[in-house]
Amino acid sequence: MEDLTKKRCVPCEGGTPPLLPEESQRLLARVPGWEIKEGKLERRFSFRNHYQAMAFVNAVAWISHQEDHHPLLEVTYNAVRVVYWTHAIAGLSENDFICAAKVSALLALP
Repeated sequence: MEDLTKKRCVPCEGGTPPLLPEESQRLLARVPGWEIKEGKLERRFSFRNHYQAMAFVNAVAWISHQEDHHPLLEVTYNAVRVVYWTHAIAGLSENDFICAAKVSALLALP
């Protein structure tokens, strides 16, 4: 099984089908701490202060730029909620799980 952090996102076009629920569950097992809620992949990260939360947001932005796959980010004083789904296909793609794995790796979290 290839490490998701070593993979790169590939462009998804409209007309590409989203992952089937069983495919999503198989990939979800590879990104501990993430959940699928309302068809989207998400995780909440907590920090000691706002500075650390913003540093994390900037690191996530760098991943997003490199992969050309952008999450919804919800930032509070010391927490960041990261939500991925593939807009072009109105569902989850492998790209969402690749990015989730890379975001988790920022903090060396499982």
